[in-house]
Amino acid sequence: MKLLLASVLAGSAAAFAPAAQQAASSSLNMVNELELGATAPLGVFDPLGWLDNEPESFERRRAVERKHGRIAMAAMVGVIVHNNGIHFDGYLSPSANLKFEDVPQGVDGIRAIPTAGLLQILFFFALVELAWMPASDYSGDYGVGWFGDDIKNPEEKA
Repeated sequence: MKLLLASVLAGSAAAFAPAAQQAASSSLNMVNELELGATAPLGVFDPLGWLDNEPESFERRRAVERKHGRIAMAAMVGVIVHNNGIHFDGYLSPSANLKFEDVPQGVDGIRAIPTAGLLQILFFFALVELAWMPASDYSGDYGVGWFGDDIKNPEEKA
């Protein structure tokens, strides 16, 4: 457990390390002021000046924000369902004799899940992050459809 905690902390510390500077490309000189996120009197809201300093990474940040927003919405639906007393039948962990309805609400619920179950969740997150919905897909269309329907017509999709 200590090794897992140490590796998680070391990995999170790498997120705050300065990135290596690369030569700036001239393919993206300015963000279109007519795109989403631009407000009429102010333009694009950029309080940290990332558009001026790192314009190449703006589209990636926008795609990552879109993807994480969708995941957060799905997680919120799960919280609402769980807090309303709707539970799956059966066992979360048969070996630990832990039923789904035995998992407490709120933050304490994560402590009730066995370590092997948490590892399965993390591996699933890695699969989603790296293979199914990669951050390199800037279109926002991850091929999962719309409430189960796959919209073929591009005009209807827009």
